[in-house]
Amino acid sequence: MSRVLSMFSGRKPPQRRFRRGTYLLPSLFTVANMFCGWACIVFAMRGDYVTAAPFIGFAIVLDGLDGRVARATGATSDFGVEFDSLADVISFGVAPATLVFAWGLEPLGRLGWAVAFLWLAAAAVRLARFNIQGKEGDKRYFIGLPSPAAAGVPAATVFAYPLGFAEPGTAAVALPIVLFPAALMVSRLRFRSFGALIPGRRRSYLTPLAIAGVIAAIAAQPEAVLVLMAYSYLASGLIGAAMNRSQRQPPRLVSPAEPEAPSAERSVS
Repeated sequence: MSRVLSMFSGRKPPQRRFRRGTYLLPSLFTVANMFCGWACIVFAMRGDYVTAAPFIGFAIVLDGLDGRVARATGATSDFGVEFDSLADVISFGVAPATLVFAWGLEPLGRLGWAVAFLWLAAAAVRLARFNIQGKEGDKRYFIGLPSPAAAGVPAATVFAYPLGFAEPGTAAVALPIVLFPAALMVSRLRFRSFGALIPGRRRSYLTPLAIAGVIAAIAAQPEAVLVLMAYSYLASGLIGAAMNRSQRQPPRLVSPAEPEAPSAERSVS
């Protein structure tokens, strides 16, 4: 009846307006994610690394929320997928590259900005590959280090040591912080999905406790806990690959024993 009345009154039914709002909600999280990336760039250019680095962490949380909200409300769309990828290029590609360049790579000159560009290129390739292969394979694993987790490595490092490097000799320490996660992003190593890492995810009452424990640990010792989380997840893919390779090794071949020569007694008999 409300639909009939709305046809004569020229007003759209409230259900359709509510449906349009549900499609808008994930995009709001994506815009907030993109804003965090931009804020990180602005504060990094000012040299305020303590303020810039946490914005990447906020972007990681918002990036996880927009997908969950879209699936929960049934508001997934091709536009949302592409918009989210473009925002991720800013938050997990341009922002970490700018942050690490200003923090420790700038004294290296051309080498510094070239390495920062490699990070940006690796993040873009990783996101493009995920859009193509995201619906294929085992949902419990990512192929290659996810770009949010990769961005967490330099962000946590800068947050724990915001002084940075001013000399080329000491600035070389920043090179593996950029190159190693960048190489893992475009690798074929498998990394556990974030949802599969939550203990008790099949039990609804354990998941809030696990999340609360992580938040409490971060609030108590943010620098140490964030560095431990970032590098532990990075190492998990390497450890998993080493374990799988050791399990797949073929058993050592043992040459069969030569048949015994018949004894003299047997030959006589």
